Amino acid sequence: MRVTQSMLSSNMLRNLNTSYGKMGKLQEQLYSGKKVNRPSDDPVIAIKGMSYRTELDRTEQYKRNIGEANTWLDATDDALGQVGDILNRVKELVVQAANDTNTEDDRDKMKQEIDQIRNHLKDLANTQTGSKYIFSGTHTDMPLYVDGAPNPDVGLTVVGANSSIEIDVFEAVRININMPGQQLFQDIDSLMGDIADALETGSVNNNGTYIGGLLGDLASGSNGTLANVQNVVLEKRADVGARQNRVELMEQRLDLHKVTTTKQMSMNEDTEFAGTITELVTQESIHQAALSVGARIIQQTLVDFMR
Repeated sequence: MRVTQSMLSSNMLRNLNTSYGKMGKLQEQLYSGKKVNRPSDDPVIAIKGMSYRTELDRTEQYKRNIGEANTWLDATDDALGQVGDILNRVKELVVQAANDTNTEDDRDKMKQEIDQIRNHLKDLANTQTGSKYIFSGTHTDMPLYVDGAPNPDVGLTVVGANSSIEIDVFEAVRININMPGQQLFQDIDSLMGDIADALETGSVNNNGTYIGGLLGDLASGSNGTLANVQNVVLEKRADVGARQNRVELMEQRLDLHKVTTTKQMSMNEDTEFAGTITELVTQESIHQAALSVGARIIQQTLVDFMR
């Protein structure tokens, strides 16, 4: 086959253009710090990169969900802690009122405090986080008490009043973040009503024996005693605390998962600077050699002799 000057020139220009393209690609990798700057550079790496970014976005959403879970559980724990402290104060008042040396006036003053405590417990039953009521089951837009009276729209028989609110904190992992409190606060309010009635002047139950019986004990089997109500509050708070611990463990797991995924994404698409620089220097040397050879291949023209 006859090789012409035109063929040599075309091949040389094509090879030089390819060399420029390689150097341009290497320089772009160094500028951007990425092996792939467009999907066509390496479709496999590009698809893997999209998968890693999707996983990181999902992880960030899980972390936001955990923040929401912490808000709910912290608010629930704080409210139950206040309920426990108040019930301890109620116990002190009942123990004091159970002494028959108290006059009717003394018990009347205690009743006034019990009434105020009862109202405050209703306020705690209507605790909100943001604009959502945390003890109303899935009826987060409805308080348990309206103007001091039980809200019929969040009654025990209403669907959702005792339902749990679950939130995704990891792939296929859901955690209950609320504590339906309608039954608990109904029992507490009923007990507070019994105490207030017993302290009422002229009540048939206004005596030390009956009032002392309201203290109760865990072995009595009655849910209408102060001891049993306090025990239920402690159990509920322990359950919330256990869930808080699990949420904390899931948050740590998410942090580790984020670090691992980020590392994998970096290994997949980030430029290895030392290797890329070495390859660029090598390509520049090859390009310079190609230019030198090309200068010898292209023959001088008549114009060159006329100068």
